[in-house]
Amino acid sequence: MADLNIEEVYRAQMVLKDVARHPKIIGPTALSDTCSIYLKPENLQHTGSFKLRGAYYKISQLSDEEKMRGVIACSAGNHAQGVALGATHNGIKSLICLPAGAPISKIEATKKLGAEVCLVPGVYDDAYAKALELRDKHGYTFVHPFDDPLVIAGQGTIGLEILEEMPEVEAIVVPVGGGGLIAGVAFTVKTLRPDIKVYGVQAAGAASMAESLAHDKREHLPGVKTIADGIAVKEPGANTFDLCKRYVDKVVTVNDDEIAGAILSIIEKQKLVAEGAGAAAVAAAMYGKLPLEGKKVVCLVSGGNIDVNMLNRIINRGLAKNGRVCQLEIELLDKPGTLSAVLKIVGDQGGNILSVNHERITTATEINSCLLHLELETLNDGHIARIREAIAGAGYKIVS
Repeated sequence: MADLNIEEVYRAQMVLKDVARHPKIIGPTALSDTCSIYLKPENLQHTGSFKLRGAYYKISQLSDEEKMRGVIACSAGNHAQGVALGATHNGIKSLICLPAGAPISKIEATKKLGAEVCLVPGVYDDAYAKALELRDKHGYTFVHPFDDPLVIAGQGTIGLEILEEMPEVEAIVVPVGGGGLIAGVAFTVKTLRPDIKVYGVQAAGAASMAESLAHDKREHLPGVKTIADGIAVKEPGANTFDLCKRYVDKVVTVNDDEIAGAILSIIEKQKLVAEGAGAAAVAAAMYGKLPLEGKKVVCLVSGGNIDVNMLNRIINRGLAKNGRVCQLEIELLDKPGTLSAVLKIVGDQGGNILSVNHERITTATEINSCLLHLELETLNDGHIARIREAIAGAGYKIVS
C-alpha cells in the first residue's frame, strides 16, 4: 500500500474539523463488573456512523478531473451515507451500490443525502463487484469503503480524539468488517502510544479478518451471516490486512446473541441506540472475550443505523441472552390445582408471567399428564436458576 503516515491523519483531522462531529467519550459506564468501559459514540455522527470521516476526507482530496467524473461507492449502508453527504457537500454526483437486503433506514437515508442508489442482490461483496463494473463502464471515481489510505487516515482521526481526551486509556476495542476503522485507529494509536492495546472484534458469522490473521493470508469466506450487517464482509482489504498484522494486538469474535445482549445493555444503561456492528466491541468487553480485567477500556460504538423492526427482534433476543426473559416447559399431572400451584411458585420467586400455554393433547407425556409452557420476565440468569430450583424442589418435572 502507499505508506500511511501520521501527518496524513492530522491533515484529515483538520479537514474534518468543521464537518464531522467529535462525540465526547462517555464513561465509565456500568456495562461491565470486571473493567471500566468507556464509549466513543460514533453513532452520534451526522450520518449515524464513523464512516463519514473516511469518505469525506477521501472525496476532499480528489482532483478536479476525478470530481467531474462523479463518484461511485459500494456499502452495507453506512459508507453510503458518508459518501453521499461528502459528494453533495462538494457538488459531486454520487452513485451508491447497496446490497438489496440492506436496512431500509440506510437505503432511504442515502437517497435523502443526494445519492442515486443501485440495489444489488446478495451481500456487500456483490455490491462491490457491481460498483467496479459500473466504474469501468461509465468512468466514475471509486471511493472504497475501507481499503484506501485516505479513507483509513480519516478513520484514524478517531484515534487522535481518544488520545487527546483520555490519555490514560489502557485498551481500545474496535468493531471489524473490512478493517478500515481498526486499521486507522490502530495505526494512529500505536504510532503515538505503542503501550496501549488495540483489539478488534468481528461477528462470528463474518470473521474474515480473524481467519485471515490466523492463517497469515487474506481469506475469502464463502458466505457471511450475522445481524451486524455493517461488518458482514467476506474478505478484508489488502491494505487493512497489512496494517492489522502490524498494529492490532488481537481480533476476537462474538456471536449474534452476544451482540443482541450488548445492544440491549447499551439502550438500557446508556440510553444510546447501537446497530449490530456498533455494539460488537461492547459485546466482546461485556462477555469476557478479551484480557481487560481492571483496565480502562474505550469501546467504539461505530454506528447506530438500525432498522426499527430489526431492533425489536434484537431487543427480544437480548432479553433472553441477559436472562431477562425465559421459557419453561413443565410436565404436570392433569388434575385440578396443579397449574395454580406451579404459578404460585413462580410468583413467590418474583417471576412475572408473560404467557401461559396449558397443553393437554400431546404425545410427549404420559396419558394422565400435560405440558405447561411458561414465558417469564426475570431479573437475570441467577433469578431463572432459583425459579427452576423451586419448581423442581416441589416435585415437578422441568422438560426444558
